Amino acid sequence: MGEWDPYRLVPALIGGVAAAAISLLLGAPLLATLPALLCGGAAAWLLYTDRSASSPLAMANDQPDPFDLTRPMLATLMDTFDDPLLLTEQHQVTMANEAARGLLGVHIVGENVRLAIRHPAAAERLTGANGGPIELVGIGEADRHWELNVHDLGQNRRLVRLSDRTSRYVAEKMRVDFVANASHELRTPLATLIGFIETLEDSKAGDDAHTRQRFLGIMSDEARRMRQLIDDLISLSRIEADKFSPPDRAVAVAEFVDEVAEAIRRSMGNDQNRIQVEPIDRSLEVKGDPPQLSQLLHNLIGNALKYGRAATPVIVRAEAAESGMVKLSVMDQGDGIPPEHVPRLTERFYRVDPSRSRAIGGTGLGLAIVKHIVERHRGELEIRSELGVGTTVSVLLPAS
Repeated sequence: MGEWDPYRLVPALIGGVAAAAISLLLGAPLLATLPALLCGGAAAWLLYTDRSASSPLAMANDQPDPFDLTRPMLATLMDTFDDPLLLTEQHQVTMANEAARGLLGVHIVGENVRLAIRHPAAAERLTGANGGPIELVGIGEADRHWELNVHDLGQNRRLVRLSDRTSRYVAEKMRVDFVANASHELRTPLATLIGFIETLEDSKAGDDAHTRQRFLGIMSDEARRMRQLIDDLISLSRIEADKFSPPDRAVAVAEFVDEVAEAIRRSMGNDQNRIQVEPIDRSLEVKGDPPQLSQLLHNLIGNALKYGRAATPVIVRAEAAESGMVKLSVMDQGDGIPPEHVPRLTERFYRVDPSRSRAIGGTGLGLAIVKHIVERHRGELEIRSELGVGTTVSVLLPAS
């Protein structure tokens, strides 16, 4: 082996730093540069040692491949990454970290890399020329999305990395669906408004006072619906912007419940008695944002009034719960919700009965706003419903 030369580390250091720097310049996060650092350093080290090993002196001394000497350290290093990593030589998998073995199976070591990653879109990239990342769908689970990167280490050695991009795909799909749904919800009342305006302009309907009044009433309802939808979208955006800053103001539960209940009663005419607030301990306080808590309760009571049967009460209750929480519940006596719909009620624009929801003025965002307010307050949301009996929505909030 000869005397150890510290300058052997120089090529590995330069290669690793260069690879990491290029990744950072391309906009990669800091943690994402670690595989590049590993690849660059390993490539430089292998190129250097391969040149040394190919010299006549090295061949005469029958020196072992330095790469074999670093395998235990490299295996330990690879296992520190959450992304599945494969090290290949001559297209055979020679090393796989724990994440790769868990995803693809422990048998992959020693197999051809195309058999280890059985995906038609990956075959050419795994054994052919280097190129940019490609997307793979269905490895491990049918709906999992992966990004495949292949890093050339020289001497027919490659590092194969699979990065889970499922959350990014889901977020993008949610964004696309949200834009499509919001556009549809805004287009519907706008089309109604334009249609009635054109009818009043181009016909004699405007000359008849009764018809004109009926048309104007419909136009007013659609305009209010559109304004409510825009208000809800703005509220949702503001709540999401504040989600990383939990409120810490002490809010008296009895006071804001009474205020919201009274505000809704004033708009109900002869049905004011439908809202029944059970006696609340005046000492109960939660850590919260008063306007958001009022909006939360307003949405819950509003939903209970809309979907509860006519003339049946809506009961509001607040009480101390376990683990330093306060439980706020709103109960209606409606038709109930089929169990398969309950998990999706907090999705934006999701409706159990779209036609009924639109007929009573729902925007499809009420419970989505409630969910985001609860999340910002570091609370919990629970929805229980029984067909033919009614629905109870409960919110657990941290006590002050």
